[in-house]
Amino acid sequence: MARGRGPNKYQRAASQPQRDVTRLAYGGATKQWRGDREWFVREVSAHRAEKTYRCPDCGTDIPPGQSHIVAWSADHLFGDEAAVRDRRHYHHHCWRS
Repeated sequence: MARGRGPNKYQRAASQPQRDVTRLAYGGATKQWRGDREWFVREVSAHRAEKTYRCPDCGTDIPPGQSHIVAWSADHLFGDEAAVRDRRHYHHHCWRS
């Protein structure tokens, strides 16, 4: 008994949900709501964390080699460049709280 052919690549692509291209446009960042503001959020892996940062939520240091979150405003008053300059580094647990 011969089996019918499955859907071609165009049919498969049409049946899948649209992909979020925001990650490509903003260096792997996703958009998230925190409080009443929208943020671009990117995870920094432990091997890419090379500097010490101060977490704005808890006020303690994020040492080199510790994975963490980088966030910047999605609707900065002075535009995207200013938002990236004003980005902040958070512990994972501080960002989630």
